[in-house]
Amino acid sequence: MPNPNPIGIFDSGVGGISVLKEIRRLLPGEDFLYFADSAHCPYGVKPPENIRRRITKITEFLIGSGAKVIVAACNTASIAGLDYLRRHFSIPIVGMEPAIKPAAEITRNGKVGVLATGVTINGERFNSLLTRFAGDIEVINVPCPGLVEQVEMGLLNAPETAELLHKFLNPLIKSAVDTVVLGCTHYPFLRPLVESIMGPEVKVIDTGCAVAKRVHQVLQSEDLLAESAAIGTGIFYTSGNPKEVGQIIRRLWDQPDITVEYIDI
Repeated sequence: MPNPNPIGIFDSGVGGISVLKEIRRLLPGEDFLYFADSAHCPYGVKPPENIRRRITKITEFLIGSGAKVIVAACNTASIAGLDYLRRHFSIPIVGMEPAIKPAAEITRNGKVGVLATGVTINGERFNSLLTRFAGDIEVINVPCPGLVEQVEMGLLNAPETAELLHKFLNPLIKSAVDTVVLGCTHYPFLRPLVESIMGPEVKVIDTGCAVAKRVHQVLQSEDLLAESAAIGTGIFYTSGNPKEVGQIIRRLWDQPDITVEYIDI
């Protein structure tokens, strides 16, 4: 039986919209609820136990609002708390992980760079990815403090954003990596800048498309697909300032008429 309930998606802020776009592209008939935890962004500088508390509250809110599946569209949240969420909630939960496996498969010179938050890079799930898939690949991990905040403010092409990226990418340029993994859902919005700095010979990848495919697989296997011919609707929530967050979401989502509702959790 078709299930018209929405997909629940959350991120520390607006970065998860990069994943939401891939889900909408693959599953246009699905409704969604998106929660931007902007009042507590960025997650990448917070202790894992604090992140787990936040994402537990957000997951409870989304399930209480009717979500049939949860997408943790945040690498940091997934690294810090995906296993925890799956132990505490019975509905399907899809998470993120940096694209180490595909990067190891496509690198030509065996050198891969990863841009991510400190929590992601230091997490057990990330190190497990390296153990399972990196093999003899040289992986250069670069924590990127401040980059999420630039995206949250909508400063995608600002000089200070380019300056930050140059600083973070310099070690990868010096190491001659031929593949760069965007290990945070905010970073795909900076892909043009990353590609321009790294040059055309370097491949830049993320996992948004793969996560969308996984969501489709989960909905199909659990018989939860909406199977609607109409374009699905969406509701955006934030714990931050809805006016400020709304401006950025409208820009990233490419729809000028959406509203963002404040939720105090």
